[in-house]
Amino acid sequence: MAVEILLPKIGFSMNEGQVAEWLAKDGEEVKEGQPIYSLEADKSTNEIEAPASGKLRIVAAIGETLEVGTVLGYID
Repeated sequence: MAVEILLPKIGFSMNEGQVAEWLAKDGEEVKEGQPIYSLEADKSTNEIEAPASGKLRIVAAIGETLEVGTVLGYID
């Protein structure tokens, strides 16, 4: 079963953010805890880790503004 990669809420007032860069490629095998993308929100950039191990499937584009909780990709 695929694990959803969701846009996290990092700060109290954060409502949206952007994927600044994918650190892993679509179709790449990733390990839980490995940084997989950079998130830009509220004038800061944070590396976000994989919530599970498996093959990464990216569905969100770099630079698109998305709401907290939006599915960015899946790990199969």
